Amino acid sequence: MILLPFCPITGQPDFARIDIDYVPDGLCIESKSLKFYLASYRNERAFNEAVTNHILDDFVKACSPRGVIATAQFSARGGIALTVRVEYPDTARERRRK
Repeated sequence: MILLPFCPITGQPDFARIDIDYVPDGLCIESKSLKFYLASYRNERAFNEAVTNHILDDFVKACSPRGVIATAQFSARGGIALTVRVEYPDTARERRRK
């Protein structure tokens, strides 16, 4: 799915491809509902990292999966492309605590 949030500072569009890989537990997400949800970010003003984290948080609240990885690949703007990867449970945080 392609996202189109806008930079909150410059107002320029941020095109992104989002991939969500998850292991369901008791509930699954309907693809049509997910498409409508992701489309709701069109014309939102937010930083790339915030958008990706918010999508992960909402996904976890909606279906309580065993695990999920959300990856947003933002197109280059100003010569810099950005890929944001977030996961639940946050295994990187757990590794840092040990």
